[in-house]
Amino acid sequence: VLRRTAYSPNIKERADCSAAVFVASGEMLAQAEHIPVHLGSMPASVAAVLEQFGDQVQPGCQYAVNDPFAGGTHLNDLTLVRPVFTGEFLVAWVANRAHHADVGGEAPGSMPAHAVTVDQEGHRVAPTLAVRGGEWLPEFVEPFLAATRTPAERLGDLSAQMGANEAGATRILEVASEGGGRFVEVTTALLDYGERRMRAALDGLPNGEYAFTDFMEFGGELLPIRAAVTIEGDNLRADFAGSADQVAGNINAVEAVTRSCLYYAVRVATDPTIPTNGGCYRPLALAAPDGSIVNASPPAAVAAGNVETSQRIADVLLGALAAAAPARV
Repeated sequence: VLRRTAYSPNIKERADCSAAVFVASGEMLAQAEHIPVHLGSMPASVAAVLEQFGDQVQPGCQYAVNDPFAGGTHLNDLTLVRPVFTGEFLVAWVANRAHHADVGGEAPGSMPAHAVTVDQEGHRVAPTLAVRGGEWLPEFVEPFLAATRTPAERLGDLSAQMGANEAGATRILEVASEGGGRFVEVTTALLDYGERRMRAALDGLPNGEYAFTDFMEFGGELLPIRAAVTIEGDNLRADFAGSADQVAGNINAVEAVTRSCLYYAVRVATDPTIPTNGGCYRPLALAAPDGSIVNASPPAAVAAGNVETSQRIADVLLGALAAAAPARV
């Protein structure tokens, strides 16, 4: 629905968008097999909405976020999150993320190469109520459209995101009604199954610590990204201690991006047939130093951290995992 109704080639043709379903607690239940950096980080968007609104979440509402330091990745990627209720009970969430071609900032496309702070890159949306009863709330949509150089296209893409979530919510309610009240029971079992599969896969790898380092080029310097992956039984921990500090440039990645790279690399190195849900991520732990190039602190610029540095983070993790699973990597 998102791709078929969007206005921008970014979404319709380049498919720079993703969709996922979550249980009421915010754990991811299912995802489109699409862009890993979107999907591994989208749980952070749902978590940010839950943290901001908690028990105040309302039926018929949708919430928007693109703030890289509050559940987002970079400003172009706006996530729209919709709770799904049966009566008074929250049973699920649906969410989608789409790359908007321009969200303001100092250069068309909102990824200025010279940026040193995130505010130079465009309009920032902290977790906010964006839709009520199928209508955009002016306090969200008016500043968003005012910031962009292409407001008509942006409104079209926003409407596609709203409609996609409505379609997702409709399908969830159909499934929940057909299950005779067993929706929570079944989804809990699916998450637990994902966890069992991942733990079994990790248990099949040799215990130990596996480290790898690679570099980002920046201003004539080589900035290290280092990962030490420790496998102990059916648990895995990735520690990025020793990675470079964040820089006065836009190649900084936020923690949600680094976490998505971890999820992707571990799936590659273990068994990609494991259901991609929150359960399979339970055995995985991440440590990324605050204020580093892999866990930048505000107000760092981050546009290229999502599209460039993410690739190097994944490379580093795969380099470490190659020693543990050489037949897979």
